Amino acid sequence: MPTISRFYGIIVFMNYNDHDPPHFHARYQDAEVLVEVRTAATRGAMPRRAMQMIMDWREQHQTELLENWELARQHLPLRSIAPLD
Repeated sequence: MPTISRFYGIIVFMNYNDHDPPHFHARYQDAEVLVEVRTAATRGAMPRRAMQMIMDWREQHQTELLENWELARQHLPLRSIAPLD
């Protein structure tokens, strides 16, 4: 599971050969969520403040996330994405 970004203790990663729709995973402390790139639908639980930061970051980097999704599908190295501003 390649890490693509880190900010405020949150680790964001994508898995190779993962299922559709395009999504990423985020961990903060003992919590983990799966977030769909296009719709922002989530699975899992996360503290409210951390979740808001993840959603803000997703909105800022949606294009880069979709590009990384395509790279992962092709088993190519993923690109790092800037942390939350």
